[in-house]
Amino acid sequence: MTTRVAILLVFILLFALGCAGKSEPSPELSDAANAAAVQRGLDARLTGYDYPYPVQIFETTAQNQRVEMAFMDVPADGLAKGVVLLLHGKNFSGAYWARTIDTLTRDGYRVIAPDQIGFGKSSKPMDFQYSFHQLAALTHELLEELGIHEAAVVGHSMGGMVATRYALMYPKGTTSLTLVNPIGLEDWKRVVPYRTVDDWAARETKKTPASVKQYMKDAYFAGQWQEAYDPLLDIQAGWAVGPNAAWMARVSALTYDMIFTQPVLYEFPDLKMPVLLIIGQRDRTALGKNDVPEKVAETLGDYPELGRKAKAAIPDATLVELANIGHVPMYEDFAAFKSALLPFLDEHRPASKPQFRIGIGIGISKRIR
Repeated sequence: MTTRVAILLVFILLFALGCAGKSEPSPELSDAANAAAVQRGLDARLTGYDYPYPVQIFETTAQNQRVEMAFMDVPADGLAKGVVLLLHGKNFSGAYWARTIDTLTRDGYRVIAPDQIGFGKSSKPMDFQYSFHQLAALTHELLEELGIHEAAVVGHSMGGMVATRYALMYPKGTTSLTLVNPIGLEDWKRVVPYRTVDDWAARETKKTPASVKQYMKDAYFAGQWQEAYDPLLDIQAGWAVGPNAAWMARVSALTYDMIFTQPVLYEFPDLKMPVLLIIGQRDRTALGKNDVPEKVAETLGDYPELGRKAKAAIPDATLVELANIGHVPMYEDFAAFKSALLPFLDEHRPASKPQFRIGIGIGISKRIR
C-alpha cells in the first residue's frame, strides 16, 4: 500500500468518526411529543421535552451550590473551521437554534449551544445572584472543560447581553461577536421606574399560554403569527401550567432584575474583536413599556436607531439591517439571517488549521455526562 493511499484511508476513517456523533434534527418526530408535554405542563428542567440534538450536562459549583448546565455540542461535518457558541434569549433555550445549528455544522463549524443557569434544561436556583458576569463565567468554564479556548460568539436578545459580557471578560477567546437583535441597546432604568423582584414575580405568576402567545405575537412579530413560530411558545407556555410554575415565576423575576439593572452598552467601546450587528428593523422590544406614559413608551425599543448607535459605539462593527423583520430574524427570514451571519463568521474565523472533531464531548470530562 502506498503512503498516499494509507493517508487517504486514514482521512476517510477520521471523517466518518467525526460525523458519527452528530444526529440530524428531527422536528417531525419531536413536535407531537413536545406539544403533548406542553399541554400537560413542563417542570423546571423540561423533563420529557425533546431538543433537536443530544443534550449533555456539565456539573459544577457556583455560589456555594451545585449547578448543572445543559448544552448541545454538535460537531462539524468533516473538517471543523472553528467553534461557534450560540447564546439564547430570555424567553427561549438552546433548542430554538436548531436550524442555525444545522446550517453552521454543514458549513464546517462545531457548535456549542448551552442553556444558561436559570433557563431551559439547566438548574434554576432561587437563592442565586443572577448576573451577566456569573453566566459568562460559567459558560467560559464549560468551554474550558470541553477543551475549547476560542470561539465565535453569537447572542440573540438577552443572549446578546450575555455574549457582550463574555466578550468583554474573555476577549482573547472571542474570535468574533455577533449580536442578533440584542436587548440592552438602551438603558431602560433611566426612564422606566424600578420594579422589584416581588413585583416581577407577581406578574409572572399571571402568565397563561394565551398571554404568552399574545405577547410574542405583538412584541416579536408585529401582530402576525405563523404556525412555524409555535415552537417558540412551548417552554414559556409549558411552565405557565406546569408543576413548578411558582418557582419558575420567581426565577424569571430574578433574571428580569438582572436584565434591567445590568446594562452592557456603556462598555461597547471596549470591545476589541470584530462585531456583527444583525438588526431586524421592525423590532420594538423593550422592558417597562407598560410602566411609562405612552409618549415615553413610543421612544423605547427603536431598533433602527439603536442599531446605528451601537455601530457607532463599537470600534470594529458591521451593521446589517433587515427590513420588515422583527425580534427573531432566524425564524422570520432565515435566508436573510444566514446571508448576514455566514460570510462574517468565515471572514473572522481563527487562523489556526482546521481540526477534526471526534465525538461530542462524551468521556472527556468527569464533570460532563
